[in-house]
Amino acid sequence: MQRVIKSMEAKYLQPSLDLVEDVFARWDSAEEGKTVRKLVEEIRSKKYYLPELELIMTGETDRIIGYAMFSRFHIEGKYEDELLILTPVAVRTEYQRQHISKELIEYGFEKAVTLGFKAVLVEGNPKNYNPRGFVTSADHGIIAGPEIHLPHVSCLMIKELVPGALEHIHGMVDYSFYETLHEG
Repeated sequence: MQRVIKSMEAKYLQPSLDLVEDVFARWDSAEEGKTVRKLVEEIRSKKYYLPELELIMTGETDRIIGYAMFSRFHIEGKYEDELLILTPVAVRTEYQRQHISKELIEYGFEKAVTLGFKAVLVEGNPKNYNPRGFVTSADHGIIAGPEIHLPHVSCLMIKELVPGALEHIHGMVDYSFYETLHEG
């Protein structure tokens, strides 16, 4: 099957929201689907949005089968020109377990480096992200703030895109600048 990875284009804005909402609704709940959709809409509306790092994979019929969004991120008001957060990542249910998220994420890493970014933060299951080179962020002095309730400390991870980047990036992670994540 012909698969193509590309940066966001206007014609995919709405279908990508539908995909994200559907995938998270099936995986978790309808409420979670709506929350993740709102998060994507919110990121798109803020200065942290990078359309070139909102990635989709399309199949033969130009239908979106995979999605990954990298956006600027800051820790305690610093590092936003070097640090990204990866959220959300979604693959159409019937295409899961075909390395689509892996391909999107690794393509995103390469593109991020060309744009001058040095590290990527992610919250999720370490089993999904450790194979992509992510490590527990707390081991590098990047810790979850009191508002972030992780199932385990290892669920907040960081990946260096440039060797040595994490030697100076540290602090407390806080999502308060995202209303969608702060409504709970």
